[in-house]
Amino acid sequence: MFRDIRQRLLASAVTIVLASFVSFVVLRALPGDPARLIAGPLAGPETLAATRSSLGLDRPFFAQYGQFLWNFVRGDWGYSFSVGDEVREALTSRLTATLELALYAFVLAVVGALVCASVASFRPGFRRGLVRLFALVGLGSPPFWVGLVLIVVFSSYLGWWPGPSGRLSPQLYPPEPVTGFYTVDFALHGDLIGVSDSAAHLVLPVVSLALLPWAFLTRLLTANMADTAGQPYILVVRSKGVPAWRTHVRHVLANSLLPTVSSCGLILATLITGSVLVETVFNWPGVGAMLTEGISAQDFALVQSFILLSAILYVVGNLVGDAVNRMIDARLRTPGAAR
Repeated sequence: MFRDIRQRLLASAVTIVLASFVSFVVLRALPGDPARLIAGPLAGPETLAATRSSLGLDRPFFAQYGQFLWNFVRGDWGYSFSVGDEVREALTSRLTATLELALYAFVLAVVGALVCASVASFRPGFRRGLVRLFALVGLGSPPFWVGLVLIVVFSSYLGWWPGPSGRLSPQLYPPEPVTGFYTVDFALHGDLIGVSDSAAHLVLPVVSLALLPWAFLTRLLTANMADTAGQPYILVVRSKGVPAWRTHVRHVLANSLLPTVSSCGLILATLITGSVLVETVFNWPGVGAMLTEGISAQDFALVQSFILLSAILYVVGNLVGDAVNRMIDARLRTPGAAR
């Protein structure tokens, strides 16, 4: 058991380092000169040299990479010239907006997948075909395109929900921060108007972001539940007179959740780090919009730190999913069972 934990931790560390190294190489291979962008088009050679020196760009490549890793571990993530603030402060200040969007999308995707897969598996036939059709459409629809369609239909044409106007209407002020989630903070302060307005602004971006993971989880759960329903022990349970719905929930659904649990950690990490285009479409003031500006400005410190954080989130999500699976299924705690 301890040997398996050591191997997983070592593999996770290698994955994080490789991800950071690849991003470090790719960013420096992009055309353009960050020093020129900072100093301006009229800067002379001496000014450019001084700017490169202040950014550490005049040092050897591996020295720059090693210094970046060491500074990141120490909590010094550098200065973002595109934002005008320390990278760590800039990321944490906008992270709560991204987390609120991602967590609501995650809950919607998981609950929706559980309901749709259960309906499709318990009543096969037309319902199963309809669920599979919608899931297939969801898998083939990019989230940013879904967001644009939802804005056109439900905001511009029908006027049911706010469009790309951020987290709140212009006439409202943000609540006093407690959790950083506007819906929660407004509720804690008893402001029902703020709760309603912030929730309304969440609807379209949450649906846009949740559609793809909902489709993936629905297809995964439907296939697993169809396979589990045909197992001999399900027939034994039914032969004992257990009602069909109870058999479905307690045995078919419960035994089909393991692959889904493994995927949920990675899906949550993907929603947190992969909401860049959705945030841009809806003018959502999260990490994604700031990252888009950082890439355009070749802000190495900001982009490198975000990519490294993303790699850490993916690794942690995978480890948490495996740990939950081991808690649920005793077979995975047996030495050699995972192999």
